[in-house]
Amino acid sequence: MTKKTELSWFESWFNSHYYHILYKNRNNQEAEFFINNLCDFLVIPKNSKILDLACGKGRHSIQLNAKGFNVIGTDLSKESILEASKHKKVGLDFFVNDMRLAFKTNYFDYTFNFFSSFGYFESDSENIDVLKNISLGLKKKGVVVIDFMNIRKVIANLKPKEEKIIDGIIFKISRAVLNGFLIKKIELIDQNKELYFEEKVKIITLENFKDYLNQTGLKIINLLGDYDLNTFDELNSDRLIIIAIKE
Repeated sequence: MTKKTELSWFESWFNSHYYHILYKNRNNQEAEFFINNLCDFLVIPKNSKILDLACGKGRHSIQLNAKGFNVIGTDLSKESILEASKHKKVGLDFFVNDMRLAFKTNYFDYTFNFFSSFGYFESDSENIDVLKNISLGLKKKGVVVIDFMNIRKVIANLKPKEEKIIDGIIFKISRAVLNGFLIKKIELIDQNKELYFEEKVKIITLENFKDYLNQTGLKIINLLGDYDLNTFDELNSDRLIIIAIKE
């Protein structure tokens, strides 16, 4: 079994083409539905400057730009940004950037962080640094939306094992809670190759987020629980969608 030890899990996994194979069927209709609802809910003015933080291949960025917004997408994955950059045009651009590092100052009207693209790091301080950089990049009264899993519901309904065959590749997936993290182990067999990858997301509850945000100059103004934008319920909601404003 080959292990990636020289890089962090997210550097090796997100830059692997196997990541894009495993998740290639993510629902673009669901993403578009959420974007439409969210933009209506926030009443975003045309030509607003938006950061799509951890944008992946840019599916949300592209939809936001189509609505008349100026959008920049950033992601640590060079492979994802290379793919997203095929859609570059006036008002839509993409950059490789580590979310723990500042990108711009007092520039964006809105920052969006979709699909649980948060909590990848070992320490609370690193996660807080991400929020500090979000705050730094926002104009005063700028808004951030963090779309995270509802961790309590996820743990309560955790599926320990599953197997998928995609494009002839066998993905053996196991999930567990260990040392404050939700860990997904991915063993794959591609012809005569056996490889191992891992996803590791910190268990972050609403209370944890409140503690983080209190340290970053961001104030929660809404809590939503799904892409229909229903009110958040800790036991039953599928998502924890936090809307906060830079004070």
